[in-house]
Amino acid sequence: MVQTRNPFWTIGKRMLSVQMRMRSELDYRDLFNERLKRSPVGLLDARTTLRHFALINYAVCSERLAEFIPASHFEVARFETSKGTKSFLSVVAFLDVDFNFSRLASGIRFTFYQTNHRAYVIEKKTGQPVVWFFGTNLGSRLVQIPRCLWKIPWHFSKYDADCRFNDSSNRYEKYSYNFESNWCSGKIEIRDTGEPISVMDGFASLDEMKLILTQPVSGFYRRLDGKLGSYQVWHKEMVCTKGVSENLYFSLYEKSGLLSKDEMQQPHSIFLCPEVEFDVHLPPEVVD
Repeated sequence: MVQTRNPFWTIGKRMLSVQMRMRSELDYRDLFNERLKRSPVGLLDARTTLRHFALINYAVCSERLAEFIPASHFEVARFETSKGTKSFLSVVAFLDVDFNFSRLASGIRFTFYQTNHRAYVIEKKTGQPVVWFFGTNLGSRLVQIPRCLWKIPWHFSKYDADCRFNDSSNRYEKYSYNFESNWCSGKIEIRDTGEPISVMDGFASLDEMKLILTQPVSGFYRRLDGKLGSYQVWHKEMVCTKGVSENLYFSLYEKSGLLSKDEMQQPHSIFLCPEVEFDVHLPPEVVD
């Protein structure tokens, strides 16, 4: 069928039905390389450097996760793991350094902590693997600007962080985040193994895993006014090491019933990256 030649469609079918396998792993690498192409900077686009980046991944019950995803626009991505069919959500913590609108006022720069909460889904319209954002913790009062302008579900949070990266050993000596907000409070304590990431349970190849978990470029969310919103991002390929949980807790998932306290202590995987360039294409769009 003609549709199967579209890499978005092929990858979407791979995740929606765990019995189906892609005919070639080159499809993952081709799409990955496509996502690495940097677009020209738009008038309102923002550029920043993400430091002390942690991607904390959880394999959860697909049916449980589906309750929180708009079925009219998305399908929950499903993966065959050693523990059965699962879906994934991630906590993504980092420090935004020199966040700026490069074409409007590149000299005005901001630095703040941020934590995104997202799930991996398939956009029905395109068959493309994308992410669904539950919301974001932001350690700056500037959070009120995107909340008012674009109704993005970002929430002011107070942060206490201690991240120490050793350039000589190429690993973190300490990685700790604590944040508090009425929406979601959290604790992150991770030990960096210093080992490069490898193929994890549920994925057929390293390219597939990196494409899905580390390189989503389209994100969707429920706006504060109830409408669906979306924005696009770009970043370089991340060079990550494996992390190990020492203490993890996120009140959002306990309150929603997505994860218990015990389940939070046992993530599927943790990826650490000391620094990566990042573009945010703005303004966000309202999705019909």
